[in-house]
Amino acid sequence: MRFIDEVNIEVISGAGGNGASSFRREKFVPFGGPDGGNGGMGGDVIFEGDENFNTLIHIRGRKTYQAPDGGKGLGSQCDGAWGEPLILKVPVGTLVINKETDEIIHDITAHGQKVTVAKGGRGGLGNAQFKSATNQAPSYSQQGTPGEKFQLKLELKLLADIALIGYPNAGKSTLISCISAAKPKIADYPFTTLEPHLGVVAIGDKSIVVADVPGLIENAAEGKGLGIKFLKHIERTKALVHLIDCSMFIEDYEAIEAYATIRQELEKFSPEFLEKKELVCLTKIDAMTEEEIDRFKKVLEEHLDKKILPISGISGRNIDVLKPLMLKMVQSEN
Repeated sequence: MRFIDEVNIEVISGAGGNGASSFRREKFVPFGGPDGGNGGMGGDVIFEGDENFNTLIHIRGRKTYQAPDGGKGLGSQCDGAWGEPLILKVPVGTLVINKETDEIIHDITAHGQKVTVAKGGRGGLGNAQFKSATNQAPSYSQQGTPGEKFQLKLELKLLADIALIGYPNAGKSTLISCISAAKPKIADYPFTTLEPHLGVVAIGDKSIVVADVPGLIENAAEGKGLGIKFLKHIERTKALVHLIDCSMFIEDYEAIEAYATIRQELEKFSPEFLEKKELVCLTKIDAMTEEEIDRFKKVLEEHLDKKILPISGISGRNIDVLKPLMLKMVQSEN
């Protein structure tokens, strides 16, 4: 399934039905009074968060979504049927944005959360409602009001506790497949992962949600590579796990530059990213000697002034150490 995280659509709620203008007509009742029924309410357009969806591709197929109109009122004071609401299910983490004003209308953050984005039109009153002591036979009725119409942009931002970041081929997909049930496709070439993946990581009786965010390279914040498409998915996360593949480097400074490049791209997209808690890991250590691991670990710890954890998603080395550290970052306060 293709990962679609932005969709532009038009939504139109149903128009209210017209009220009826009629009079009671029965045998032996020559002067029957007004008995026109009211029109029915138009259907609402409602978005509902559903954790069974992780992409907006099912919404993309249509340009316009319109709820049914309310039914017309009838004689004998029969009211028209109400229009059924149109319920569109969207992934949890979807922003509903007014495309014309760029205003965020709703932020759908929970499974089962329902928000009404377009209210149905009001049904018109039938002439029976206008009968009074001074007007015993009103012949007029109300028309229903039209529904609301909006141009909307739906934008999905994944809801995850931790984001895995780093250069393409740094081992993010391998790691998420190791620590969770997520199974992204993995191959030995840049941009192996073309879309984000979510994985639930069980740690004792606790669990956290981890996102594999692809496509970060130099100038990603300006649109180079795939990064600009997926940087927004980091915004909701509480912490970052920064993966550095030192098996591809010969000189120490290359690892430091790789770390600095990713951090610069995060800052250019949103300075708030640098305030998130971060754990730095050396990956693919199964392809390195112990001397190389120790050397890169020492150099990075000295320059970054933080602890570095060597891990391997292939052999599983230090994964049992990594997972509790990830849980601690999520549970700890600022």
